[in-house]
Amino acid sequence: MSDKAILIAGGGIGGLAAALGLARKGFRVAVLERAAELGEIGAGIQIGPNAFHAFDYLGIGDEARAKAVYIDHLVLMDALKDERICAIPLDEPFRQRFRNPYAVVHRADLHGVLLEACRASPLIELRTSAAVERYDQDGSGVTATLGSGERVTGAALIGADGLWSNIRRQVIGDGSPRVSGHTTYRSVIPTERMPEDLRWNAATLWAGPKCHIVHYPLKGWQVFNLVVTYHNDAPEPVAGQPVDKAEVARGFGHIAERPRRIIEHGENWKLWVLCDRDPNQKWIDGRVALLGDAAHPMLQYMAQGACMAMEDAVCLADKLDKAGGDFARALPAYALERFIRTGRVQLYSRLMGDYIYHPDAGTAALRNAALGAMSPSDFYDRLQWLYGGTGLGATA
Repeated sequence: MSDKAILIAGGGIGGLAAALGLARKGFRVAVLERAAELGEIGAGIQIGPNAFHAFDYLGIGDEARAKAVYIDHLVLMDALKDERICAIPLDEPFRQRFRNPYAVVHRADLHGVLLEACRASPLIELRTSAAVERYDQDGSGVTATLGSGERVTGAALIGADGLWSNIRRQVIGDGSPRVSGHTTYRSVIPTERMPEDLRWNAATLWAGPKCHIVHYPLKGWQVFNLVVTYHNDAPEPVAGQPVDKAEVARGFGHIAERPRRIIEHGENWKLWVLCDRDPNQKWIDGRVALLGDAAHPMLQYMAQGACMAMEDAVCLADKLDKAGGDFARALPAYALERFIRTGRVQLYSRLMGDYIYHPDAGTAALRNAALGAMSPSDFYDRLQWLYGGTGLGATA
């Protein structure tokens, strides 16, 4: 095993999970984060059982569970008719089937759990204001050049630097991400301002033609996470831009009154233009590997972005441990194992947007009929490949 640290570009959820996984296997790690402080923006994320498998592997299962809100159902509503299409129960049969729960959590809370665990490890160095711009490598290691001009050398480099990854640009060089034309607006509202008849202990999706609304409780029911999306053919990527309520409401004038009025309760709206990429299996360049959104950015429609990044971290740590730190063996094995699964989620996320979240007319009627006829066990069977995954190439 090399005495040099493994460098990780990016201190988000994926980067910290990778650092923690590697440290638990005895590897020294240096996390290089471009921001001046380690933290997360955004609001709620959904956490499937596969993410809880990863938490347990990383040794933070109890801490992550303590931050989560355990919802009762995944509910799909027809936003035009204000009618329930179906609901997937997340009760004891679900937990027994997948060996873990389904929950929602504030992104910052999850990041905080990972950060605290990393800070507690003597094998992990955390550096801020350390943007990795490019890398060079030879047979013995990788040298990362930071934005300041400083050069940092390590045994290997993991690119966990997100959608606009500098590491991906050098490994793959496939240009800018694909702009979907879908714009998401996010708000967090106090529970007392959420309409009382919609304070459901569920992750609720209101699906309408070219638009949808998602809401669920967070932070011990103190607030509701509110995410609304519509097609506005946005031509360029935008992230975290403040917007007024009138712009948010513009895409929802055609849906029923009850879901539409949820938007009126949101404040401090911010927008993101959704982007992804086609699956690409070139994740490795010698001692350099991609992870998370740098490797497989995906649309939000399967709620698996953070989950897949944590699975990547689990797989990477496992492969390097079993290979005794032999990067030439471990990194290609990691990429080979992860590419098919993450690529499937990337493509399914696009299809979910088209055929579950945003269809119109006959396609929406077919969705309602097909999903409305399914039993809980039918849903569980179809989700086995996803929620049974552990990041180690096995299913629960």
